[in-house]
Amino acid sequence: MASLDALFRRPITRGAYLSAGLGLFAIKYLADRLVSEGVFGRPWDLWSYLDVTGAGRILSLTPETQTYALALVAMALPFIAVGTWLTVRRLRTVGLPPWLVVLFFVPVLNLVLFATLSFVPDDALDEAEGDRAPTWLERVVPESSLGSAALAVGVTSVGALGLVAVSAAGLESYGWGLFVGVPFGLGMTATMLHGVHGPRTMGESVGVACLAVALLAVGIAVVALEGAICLVMAAPIGGVLAALGGVFGHLFSSGGMGRQPALWAVGVVPALIGVEAASPPIAPLIPVTTAVEVAAPPAVVWRHVVEFSELPAPDDWVFDTGIAYPIRATIDGAGVGAVRRCEFTTGAFVEPITVWEPGRRLAFDVLEQPAPMRERGLFGDIHAPHLNGYFVSERGQFLLTALPDGGTRLEGTTWYRHHIWPSGYWRLWSDAVLHRIHGRVLDHVQALAEAEAVAEVR
Repeated sequence: MASLDALFRRPITRGAYLSAGLGLFAIKYLADRLVSEGVFGRPWDLWSYLDVTGAGRILSLTPETQTYALALVAMALPFIAVGTWLTVRRLRTVGLPPWLVVLFFVPVLNLVLFATLSFVPDDALDEAEGDRAPTWLERVVPESSLGSAALAVGVTSVGALGLVAVSAAGLESYGWGLFVGVPFGLGMTATMLHGVHGPRTMGESVGVACLAVALLAVGIAVVALEGAICLVMAAPIGGVLAALGGVFGHLFSSGGMGRQPALWAVGVVPALIGVEAASPPIAPLIPVTTAVEVAAPPAVVWRHVVEFSELPAPDDWVFDTGIAYPIRATIDGAGVGAVRRCEFTTGAFVEPITVWEPGRRLAFDVLEQPAPMRERGLFGDIHAPHLNGYFVSERGQFLLTALPDGGTRLEGTTWYRHHIWPSGYWRLWSDAVLHRIHGRVLDHVQALAEAEAVAEVR
């Protein structure tokens, strides 16, 4: 009993408590998601932890759901035990009564308790560290601001480049770990490495984080993991998250929290990449609709929707970046079952017709599709894994609506999925590109139909 009591009385710094808590939560999330999605086929995200409506009615659930719920409870027990132990130690370290650990089990209040214990100072422990010998890291990192910045940027960007290579080229996974975990962890670790010998200014910290992610982008281009257009698309989210990681790294360093948060980032990000590769999230089906009004009746517009002649060369700079664009469309047969081919610069979309309503609606599935773009790198074209099977067009349609003035409202819709995350961010880019592609086709149909309508009047 005496040894057990000593185990609970061992002091723990706020940095160690914070990093242990965040690290354990990250591990638990990865484990819960892997079991939930990989074993039971149920979706799991961060909001799942707030769904406590079924906690008290496990016995009323179906046998399959009971097994699922009990599996999650069993997985949670080790984390509860470790969390309780760490919280009691932290309470005693800062001089608070250990019975406050009961708040650890109360929703919302447990977050307040964790935040409080993570940031309340432990002056006695801070003073005890005053006479310690330099660590190996302090001996390696230069004391000058310029020297430590150069080492921090170089070392962390090379490490991040390795993670990008493993995720993109090795595991072919383009998820949260790659586009969120890597830049945030890079910014945080670079900043904390820069601040090994003492707190730096916030400006220095964010600057080092941004330099690190910029050097990472250069490295990706040099080793031909991605082309220029993809790096441009990833720059906003990567830059913002790296800067945010720099802010957190600065706060951890200046708050005397040690290097544990950076060490957890080094371990958690690869784990997240691995889990996403083993159990990819389910991509949502996204519709994108673009419309024009054509000064021609639906019957005339219909003829140019079904198939259209070769389009003129594009004058939109977006298509100069290598993004595929339509050239012409042909059809073999008529009615449901006919096969339409829409030729793009990278190949053809093969589109079997599923709805044939002349003058009203043409709908089709997508049986085959080419690469969405030609990826251009510093030394020629790049064949990145995401060019095949990551942007998937599933079906499309043209909807024609007669207008009171005798014209036609023509709507083009594409339903697609993309397996790149965060979905909301990458949808901004894919939707914008699809609107440009739709616009190119609709404008061409509009020009052909209006020219024919004018000729008929004459």
